[in-house]
Parts: sequence; C-alpha cells; structure tokens
Amino acid sequence: QVQLVESGGGLVQPGGSLRLSCAASGSIFSINLMNWYRQAPGIQRELVASISRGGSTTYSDSVKGRFSISRDNAKNTMYLQMNGLKPEDTAVYYCNADVRVVWNSPLTNYWGQGTQVTVSS
Repeated sequence: QVQLVESGGGLVQPGGSLRLSCAASGSIFSINLMNWYRQAPGIQRELVASISRGGSTTYSDSVKGRFSISRDNAKNTMYLQMNGLKPEDTAVYYCNADVRVVWNSPLTNYWGQGTQVTVSS
C-alpha cells in the first residue's frame, strides 16, 4: 500500500507565500510523474503543476511564474513553492503520483487526502 501525505497548507494574506510538501510512503519501487491538483468549492479539480522523474516541469497558465514544483527522488517527496498568492488560489491542494511498487509492476495512480490553502486578508 502506498500513502501520499500533503502538508504545509494554511491561511496566508494576499501576496504571501506557502510551501506545500507531499511525502510518499509504503511499498514503493519508483515514482514517475508527480502532480499537484487543486479544487475550490463548486469548481472542477484543476491540474496546477507536474514534474517528471527527471525534473521536467509544466504549469497551468494561472500559476506560471508564481509557483515552482520540485521533488527529491531519494526522499520520495514533492514540493510546491507558492509565491505571490492570490485569493483565487484558495482551494484544497492534492498530491497525485504514478507509482511502481515493484520493478516489473504497472504504474498505479495514487492521491493524497489534500491540504487546505486559504488566501485572505
């Protein structure tokens, strides 16, 4: 079994910064693509940023230039540095990853439980 646990959410004023972490644990051989999603009330879940095992990154237009995704493969951990936060960034942020549990197993997709980010004065 694989668990993804997010941390680092909270309340921040507009223009502020937060750093989210996602720690993967359990039976893990390797982790391929890792993603951050977010979901605000009444809005469809949105892909915010992705990072490959090799470190290639992509961002949604809404966060490009403000957010930075990174990972530490040795620690099975992913990060999201969020700067210049806006009220519209308020959402529950979810970690998502494609995991191989043994060397010859197929990739399985896992989700974390989410962490709340609230941007408000």
